[in-house]
Amino acid sequence: MIEAITGALAKGDKVEIRGFGNFRVRHREARKARNPRTGEVVEVQAKRVPHFKPGEELKAMVEGR
Repeated sequence: MIEAITGALAKGDKVEIRGFGNFRVRHREARKARNPRTGEVVEVQAKRVPHFKPGEELKAMVEGR
């Protein structure tokens, strides 16, 4: 199951598991950040990151509803 989800996300597809939640890929723009140890400004490249949004049923079970 994990291989199927990661394969779909690698292709840019959205994965929905009813009652559990949605997985999709978000694009983060390039930005400037600061190294906390040295204070030096560094460039962070644009990247794609996985994102999970829990479904209503999962949220209700976690909250004890």
